[in-house]
Amino acid sequence: MGEFELIQKHFLPLARSVSNGSLVMGPGDDCAIQRIPAGRDLVFSIDTMVEGIHFPESYPPEYLGWRALAAATSDLAAMGAEPACFTLALTLPEADDHWLTGFARGLANASHTFRLALAGGDTTRGPLSLSIQVHGTVAEGCGLRRSGARAGDLICVSGTLGDAGAALDYLEEVKPTDDMARVLERYHHPRPRLELGESLFGLATSAIDISDGLMADLGHILEASGAGATIDPTLIPLSPALSRLKGTSAVDYALNAGDDYELCVTIPEALWQGASEAIRNQLTVIGTVNQDAGLHIKDSPGPTDSPGAGFDHFRSKA
Repeated sequence: MGEFELIQKHFLPLARSVSNGSLVMGPGDDCAIQRIPAGRDLVFSIDTMVEGIHFPESYPPEYLGWRALAAATSDLAAMGAEPACFTLALTLPEADDHWLTGFARGLANASHTFRLALAGGDTTRGPLSLSIQVHGTVAEGCGLRRSGARAGDLICVSGTLGDAGAALDYLEEVKPTDDMARVLERYHHPRPRLELGESLFGLATSAIDISDGLMADLGHILEASGAGATIDPTLIPLSPALSRLKGTSAVDYALNAGDDYELCVTIPEALWQGASEAIRNQLTVIGTVNQDAGLHIKDSPGPTDSPGAGFDHFRSKA
């Protein structure tokens, strides 16, 4: 199968299956055309995934299609953006029809779920990797940022944390237990918090998606905001499956493991008290923003070391 044949077979049907009013022209020309409504700002982000670094070798292609788009889309959720479209650059060792069928199916399922239209892309030959750029829009001047946290704000997280990181321990399990299957599902099919992100305008002072782990990503908020924080590890929401699998180590996964793609946000206490029940039910308060620099864990001596470092491709081991 040649390059243009695989595009025609696997990706053009996907591009035509999700309509989006802002996408004037999708695949088939030199560029896609996106129209930005009056009073809206364009927000966009790009993520690259490389086999052996961001996903295991021989990872099921259907899972990869979903997970790659979900990881990129989570950045839109952190900005409070309404999803619009995405582009895909795919590098393949060979044009394997079976692999492409599974990948396109996972990508299509995610595209429909996240309301993102495929606008175009590129295919080339080489080691397996893919880059996805997502586009969304926000009301003019209203995109959530990392830099707005202020002393006294409450620190909140969505969902439960640590499951996806724990799942790495069970990727090779032939017969996973029910609890293993639950955390594996969080790794294979993350769910970006798009609706929650869109609802936080006027409420959250800062936001970030938890991709590198709570400690690292909250550290990015604190660095951008020139603030510190204290969090209570006993308040961090854990799934029953993670607690049963990891026992007393579960909180360590919640603090440091990545790939959850939940949101971490800061909200003034007065606004939190007045927030809707729907929002309060999706978030858990785990700490407060401080004036003094540093990220402190309650009942631990001193601030943590380099809380905002996160994963670094050129310093961290894959």
